[in-house]
Order: sequence, then C-alpha cells, then structure tokens
Amino acid sequence: MSSGWRPGDAERIAAHGLDLAEVERQLALLRDPPPPIRLVRTASRGDGVRVLTEHERQACLAAWRMTASAGRWTSFVPASGAATRMFKSLLAARALARPVTADALAERAAGGDADAKEARAFADGLDRLPFRREISRVLAARGAPTATPAPGEDLGPVLDALLDDDGLGYASLPKGLIPFHAYPDRPRTAFEEHLVESAGIVRDAGSTARLHFTVSPQHRKAFEEALARVQPALERDLGVRFQVGFSEQSPSSDTVAVDADGAPFRDEQGRLLFRPGGHGSLIGNVADLGADLLYVKNIDNIVPDHRRAVCTEWKRITGGLLTVIERRIHSVLGDIDRGGPGAVQRAFHLLVTELGQEVPRALVENPGEEGARFARSKLERPLRVCGVVRATGDPGGGPFWCGDEEVASLQIVETAQIDLQERSQRAIFSASTHFNPVDLACSLHDRNGKPFDLRAHVDPAAAFVAEKSSGGRALRALEHPGLWNGAMSDWTTVFVEVPVETFSPVKSVVDLLRPAHQPPSS
Repeated sequence: MSSGWRPGDAERIAAHGLDLAEVERQLALLRDPPPPIRLVRTASRGDGVRVLTEHERQACLAAWRMTASAGRWTSFVPASGAATRMFKSLLAARALARPVTADALAERAAGGDADAKEARAFADGLDRLPFRREISRVLAARGAPTATPAPGEDLGPVLDALLDDDGLGYASLPKGLIPFHAYPDRPRTAFEEHLVESAGIVRDAGSTARLHFTVSPQHRKAFEEALARVQPALERDLGVRFQVGFSEQSPSSDTVAVDADGAPFRDEQGRLLFRPGGHGSLIGNVADLGADLLYVKNIDNIVPDHRRAVCTEWKRITGGLLTVIERRIHSVLGDIDRGGPGAVQRAFHLLVTELGQEVPRALVENPGEEGARFARSKLERPLRVCGVVRATGDPGGGPFWCGDEEVASLQIVETAQIDLQERSQRAIFSASTHFNPVDLACSLHDRNGKPFDLRAHVDPAAAFVAEKSSGGRALRALEHPGLWNGAMSDWTTVFVEVPVETFSPVKSVVDLLRPAHQPPSS
C-alpha cells in the first residue's frame, strides 16, 4: 500500500529529526507488527534468578564501596510521566452529579465501580495523605470548610481544591512533583525522595552525588525550580553536593500512527500525527549521558526515610554484584586477548554459570579461534543486574528465558510482548515466580573505558503496537522497544532476588495510604 504522502509531509517529518526511510519503517511495523516474543520457561530461583548468600552480599557491598568512592555511579530516573492516571478515580468522581458524598461512592463501589471504590478509600484516608494541609490551605482561601467531609457531606470542594488548575492542579503535574510522604516540617515530593536516596547509593569520596532525570518539556522549569528550593537544605542536612541533570525525550524518537485502513493517521488539518515513542525512546538519553555505572529506577517507586535502609542496602548490593561481574568479564577478556591457556573455556564457564548464556556444543568441544570470537561477542556488550521480587499476586512483567530451547537468553518480558492466546505461552507466563520492579544497575563502558554504542544493542523487532485514539478517532500507535525490554534485550542480563520491601510503587493516589508510605507513627 502506498503511504500516500502529501505536500508538506517531508518538511513535517524533517522537523521531528526523522527521515522518510525511518517513517516508512515505522509504518511497515504498524501494518505488519513483529511476532510476539517466545517464552521458553520462567526464570526462577537457581534457574536464571540468583539468591545471594550472606557472604556474597558482604562481598558485593565491599565492591560497591570501591566504585562509589571512585565516583563511577549516576542515578537515572525517568520522571516525565504525568500524574493523570494517579488521580483517575478522583477525576471520575468529580464528573459525577453533585453532591459527591462518601456514602454515594460506597453505593457505586458496591455495584462494581472500581473508580468509586478508590475515591471512597481516598475520602476515608484524606487526613492521612501527605498533602492534606495543602488541600486545607486552598479550601480556606476559597472560604470553604476545611474539615474532612462527613460520609454524607459533599466531597466536591475537596476534589476541586486538589484537581483544579487554580487549586493544587495535581492531575496536571508530573508524578515526580506530587508530595508522596509527610514529615514533621513539610511533605516531600517523589523527586525530593530520589535526591535523598541518591545520597546513600551514588555519593563519591568527595561527597558528590550525581543524578539525571528525564522530564517533559512543559515541566522542565518546574523541576528546576523545585530543585532550587530544596537543594540547599538537603545538601546541608545530608552532607552531600548534588549534581543534577535534566533531559527531554528527543522529538526524533516520536513515531507515526495509522488509521483503521492502515494509512498514515492525520489530524483535522491533514497533518501527519506524531506521538511520543514510549519509555524505550529514553535509551538515547541514557547513551548521551555518557555515564559509567548507572542505577535506573522509576520515579514512583520510592519510600520515606524510616523505610529507606533496606532499599539502600539492596541498591548497594546489586551495584556491587554488577561490578564483581564486570571485573570477571574484563579479566577473562584480557586472558583471551593474551592467548592464555584455557581462557576461552573459562569464558564459556562464566557465560553458562553466571551470565545465563548458552554455548553451542561444537564450540565447547573444539573452541579454537571461532570460540574466542563467540566469547568476545557475548562478553563485549553492556551489562545489567536486575533486582526482581517474588511475585505475590497476579503475574506481571518479569524475568523469563526466551528464544528457543537450544539458544535461550534471559529477558525482562512484559504482558504486551506475549501471545497470551497461545495456551503454552499463557501457562509459562502464569507460572512466573518473580516480578520486575525496574531496579537496574548497569555497566555502560567496556574494559578500556569506552562507552558502548547502546543504540546498536536495541532489538527493533521488539516494538509495541498499541490501540489509541486522537480526536475521537481510533488509531494504532507504535512504541519503541521498552527501555528495559527490547532496548536492552541484547545486553548481558543477570537477575538477582531482592526483598519485596524494595518495591513500593504509587500508581494510584490511594497507594499513598499504604503502610510503606505512611509516617512511622501510623
């Protein structure tokens, strides 16, 4: 099918930093999506997921201390996500006919309305939310009662104060700028909590902590202003100097969409529609950062001070494990280059026993120069250690062996990548024992200190096709291979089990009422 290019299309494509060949590639993927990933088996304890002994944990902590002191670490936090979904249930409640009471929400919840159930939980826990004082301040300025509404009283003014753009406007803010935790002096946002956490995991011998946040263009100034407000006090209290960078998702990572007929989707003015290409686009931000060792963690997975110790310890342990493995890889590669006796066999042993790699039997029996080339091809690539937690509920994205029985590799796999209509694949996915909390430690330089070309290690066939809409019209949108899925699928991957206490995400406003996000007195 012809793409049906029109006058002005080439200029619009070029304005996004794209070329016609790339747009044609995206359209081909939308019309003929790549096949789903093939699961071989779930990765589990002793079969792809490492469980560290106390002795190994102590060795990892020692290795982390050396690399942290040398200033090799940076913390990378994707923070461009809006808080709209966090307040989805409250936006739905506000759209109901007034008055919106807790009793009315309870009645709707009893009828199966999930949004009403969440909104009722919000009403019940209002006084325990970290931004309760801010809501009261807006209500007072509006001359409205500041007391928590009784079950039969209208909750509407509270919702307006929280959601209105001339109130707190939280539904329009990025999630990173929402207060997550209450403290005696003032609440802290998720952004601030990541600054605090970084002081315990990336601080170097000179007390400098390096962080990088990816943000949306419209909110960058707000993040910079927030940093300017809190940085002096945090640096004084923590005895640290923060070096904080911000970047935005490049327009060149945007993607086109197609309509129901498979033609390029156009807006009401007839212009090609470009959409953000998903978090996989951030692999370019990671590459451009030029960091040596990198922690990657989502903005909404962060805990308050009194629960931070276990998270800090395990960030240090996973970082230390990364550098222990990195050192072994560099050592065996040096042995291969020097032609040391048994070097290739040692490389094969490392690949199989620690790095979840398969080695063809023919090479094991007769390695030679071909075996050396194979070992280098597997070892000279980016490395990541991924913390995974035991699955406690419905299976979600997690660690799996993928490919085929003969040459399987360890991958983080999300639900959208799998054909769940196929019984065998659904059975493997349902049997998953661990969940991916996005808790990564990454090594991005080779043994000579040269950065890997991260873009060369992206699997373009791991793109997602999602059903979306624009202006009330259905469309199919393309998202680049996910940051920790296809964008890192060609990396060397090690999974290690970490405590479930390290995973406390805030997906909905009522998650802030969970014990993990409440003050110790609660």
